[in-house]
Amino acid sequence: MRSSPPGAGDGVIAPRERPSNLTGASDQDVVTRAKQGDEAAYRELLRRYERPVFALLYRMVRDRALAEDLAQDTFVKILNGLRSYRPEFKFSSWVFKIANNAAIDHLRRRAVDTISLHGSPDAVTPERIAATTLDLPDRRETPLEEVEARELGSAIERAIGRLRPEYRSCILLRHVEGHSYDEISQMLDLPLGTVKTYIHRARNELRDYLEDRRNETRRAGGA
Repeated sequence: MRSSPPGAGDGVIAPRERPSNLTGASDQDVVTRAKQGDEAAYRELLRRYERPVFALLYRMVRDRALAEDLAQDTFVKILNGLRSYRPEFKFSSWVFKIANNAAIDHLRRRAVDTISLHGSPDAVTPERIAATTLDLPDRRETPLEEVEARELGSAIERAIGRLRPEYRSCILLRHVEGHSYDEISQMLDLPLGTVKTYIHRARNELRDYLEDRRNETRRAGGA
């Protein structure tokens, strides 16, 4: 029987079902117990990462049912592959790497039009919405200060949808998830220089698209 998909409901483990000794345990400690076959530790890892993984997948594929399926597959791979996890790396980076690869594989098979920049679907508080909303940095480099915030958000959303999957992934991991370049490099199995290049090119493509949009708006206004 299939369990509730990540992102649906309040999580797989109710607080009363969680062993108290896992509440404050580090990821590394929980992983060690899970490797030893501790079912409670398995569930704790799922509880900690089901929502973040679903949120990342949803932003990438922009389809709730598909994101749920990909999240299910991701957690099967995580639990089956725990023994291959190398503890010198952050566990969260390893988890997001598996999730991101699932999204990239799908996007390479089927183009997706848009990505939501207005917060993850599980965001239920203003703080969570703000934390999961994409905001391109250094607006001094862009010609968009004059554009109203709502119009800008829609334009950026369309622009993100035009990016190749690798660029899209890097942009989201950097500017939505807040990961460092080094972490993204580990997650995507890419050289650090390649990650920086992808993000730089993605920003340039976004600026070019948005500049073209502004010019079109000006021409239409002057017609």
